[in-house]
Amino acid sequence: MIHSAALDAMSPRDVHDVLALRVAVFVVEQRCAYAEIDGRDVEPGAVHWWSRHDDGVLTAYLRVLVEPGVHRIGRVVTAPAARGTGAGAALMRAALTTLPGPVVLGAQVRVQGFYERLGFTVDGPGYDEDGIPHVPMLRGPTADLQERGGSSWM
Repeated sequence: MIHSAALDAMSPRDVHDVLALRVAVFVVEQRCAYAEIDGRDVEPGAVHWWSRHDDGVLTAYLRVLVEPGVHRIGRVVTAPAARGTGAGAALMRAALTTLPGPVVLGAQVRVQGFYERLGFTVDGPGYDEDGIPHVPMLRGPTADLQERGGSSWM
């Protein structure tokens, strides 16, 4: 089941599970020692999206931030046990249906194809973020939501 809410409207359990997943993947699995809780979760207009399996286990998460002229998707993460199931792609599609565009994100290069299948294109030179190669990506207001070929990485 897919959910979305501002941080203040999330249950304590949802907040805990989301932060635990983000830390487990971004800090521990990817070995990036940085402040995962960056203060942006509570910004005006920030919307958190998460999905749970029928048994209640958190499967995927992302957040949407409002920036001048665009929405920014970030912190896209799928639980290790849910990777390859389509949970991440389903969550992205659900969030994108609510965003008129343009939408931007910073993609890890290794998963750039995942975002391309969702209508994003590279929009500038690559960069290093915490030792991981990234590219800026953009999805214009007219991009369709049909995933383009292949299976999801999530």
